[in-house]
Amino acid sequence: MVILSLAMRDLWRDRFFTLCNIAIMVGILVPLLVLFGVKNGVYSALVGDMLADPANLQIDTAGNATLSEADIAPIRDWPEVAFVTPRVRGQFDFMNVRAVDGRRMRPALVIPSGAGDPTLPDGADLAADEVAISAQLAEQLTLAPGDAIQLVSQAEDRPRQLVLPMRVALVLAPGAASGRAVLARFETLDLIEAFYDSYSLPDYGIDTGKDLATRTPAYAGARLYARRLEELGALQARVETQLGLGTTARTREVDSLLSLGRKLNLALAGTAALAALGLGAALVLGFWSHVVRKRAVLAVIALIGLGPWQLALFPLVQAVVTAAAGLATSFVLYALAARGAGWLFRAEMAQGAPLAVIAPGQGALIALALLALVMLSAGAAAWRAQRIDPATILRDAI
Repeated sequence: MVILSLAMRDLWRDRFFTLCNIAIMVGILVPLLVLFGVKNGVYSALVGDMLADPANLQIDTAGNATLSEADIAPIRDWPEVAFVTPRVRGQFDFMNVRAVDGRRMRPALVIPSGAGDPTLPDGADLAADEVAISAQLAEQLTLAPGDAIQLVSQAEDRPRQLVLPMRVALVLAPGAASGRAVLARFETLDLIEAFYDSYSLPDYGIDTGKDLATRTPAYAGARLYARRLEELGALQARVETQLGLGTTARTREVDSLLSLGRKLNLALAGTAALAALGLGAALVLGFWSHVVRKRAVLAVIALIGLGPWQLALFPLVQAVVTAAAGLATSFVLYALAARGAGWLFRAEMAQGAPLAVIAPGQGALIALALLALVMLSAGAAAWRAQRIDPATILRDAI
């Protein structure tokens, strides 16, 4: 197309003007890209650190209540719940742990678990005779996966200890469970509670006490996890309403982080809006002045048979090329700045975590937004080019 060729040649001829427009875009866009990338990188690192600790998604009921399966069952179907398990009374969830034939014994908190528990590695499950133990407990008792252990407890009114033989299926990563902890299926904790409630457990050598068949299943609370940080607060309130119990969760810390993200987004949006206004004004004046300076050239082009809409394409084509060059230069400079900033602050970031991050989708949206802004800015110049009267322009030139 003739107008495309003429517009490109004119850009090259007046390359100083083109470079000025590109410099304006780069000068505004690169700082915004760096700010946006750093916000993404730092916020993602904070969210990643928070998600790395499953306890940030955990909700525990407070105190001891008397709940039935009918109370817990509806919660299992809630879409915002990632995992839920009943709990026994708090005074019965501690056991002494020792390796088989080992001399050392340590008290540990026994936590109900099961398939889908975020504290366990993805896809992990525990059999009836298996447990997962915290890193601290494994270190203190020198335990490794596959080792045989015993959970031991003694009640004042029971003539014999309760000894549960178990096998270590998993040693949890440091930080996955704090202190000395043992994760077991709920049935294990239910058995421990039955022992303290003076029921007979013939399978474990305890023949005295009430008949276990007469025991009515009851739960003292629940332990559950939200699927997403954003759902934690609402889920906690919903659980409290459903069960009529108080709960504990790290809602305040999570809400503080999410609020920080929203405030950063608002600050960046305001900064970007002001920058867009300034860039748009500069480009409107630049493209308009360019058309005014080139009105004689455009008049000659009109005389060779090109219509008004083709004249309008002249500044629009130049605007697209200028925007493409400005975007390419800006993203290259952003990448260099992000790498330099990442190297400078590498000690403060988690290993391998980038300081500045712009996802491909975000980059595409930024490019489209800038292109739209440039095209709108060139729209005034295109309108001016359409209204050029070759006879008037050439007569004035003579």
